[in-house]
Amino acid sequence: MNQLLVALDVDTRQRALELADQLRGAVGGFKIGSRLFTSEGPSLVTALAARGDRVFLDLKFHDIPTVVGDAVRAAARLGAWMVTVHGAGGRAMLEAAAGAARQSERAPIVVAVTVLTSFDPHELARIGVSRGLPEQVEALGELATTCGLDGIVASPLEVSRLRARLGPATTIVTPGIRGGADCNPTSQDDQVRTLSAAEALSAGSSYLVVGRPIIASPDPLEAARALGRQMAHTSSQA
Repeated sequence: MNQLLVALDVDTRQRALELADQLRGAVGGFKIGSRLFTSEGPSLVTALAARGDRVFLDLKFHDIPTVVGDAVRAAARLGAWMVTVHGAGGRAMLEAAAGAARQSERAPIVVAVTVLTSFDPHELARIGVSRGLPEQVEALGELATTCGLDGIVASPLEVSRLRARLGPATTIVTPGIRGGADCNPTSQDDQVRTLSAAEALSAGSSYLVVGRPIIASPDPLEAARALGRQMAHTSSQA
């Protein structure tokens, strides 16, 4: 299932490679975020890319334009297939990211994070954003795409409106996917704007990012396959 990206939210290279070897062929790629990248560094990106895996490097670059452009170029050299920047970084930063990707020999997909799935409207207000949460997501999504980025990251609750506003060509990456009935939430489940995989796909998501429901399962491969079957059924009904 090419639309399913598994978040390798683990601490060690060994465990990440074990999961990748176990899930390869059943999922569309692997996300490396801040936790694993900080523990194991860039060599893990190159190791997975060398095995033919699509690596979604989710480091949410947010800095001055020159620094972010250089970071995107560095990610491309590592073999990253997709990278994230923060949409709140502003037009100059987003344009620098898009330009750096285009200039790279293997141009990665660049997507802008809009509003983190852990945010609710009250948290958004606490950091001084007066817009409503859906309006903030849409504004940053439109800014990102007009700056030349390939797409955005947004919670499943905003996808339907985003798809209608941004059109069919925009890549929409969706975290905040609920697991099945056999997935027990834990105190670590801090995402508050969530839907099921079927609901997110029906709304228009391009890729779904799923971590704990798969990697914390007693049988990660079967968990991935089960989710893939749900996604395939949803796509066939579209």
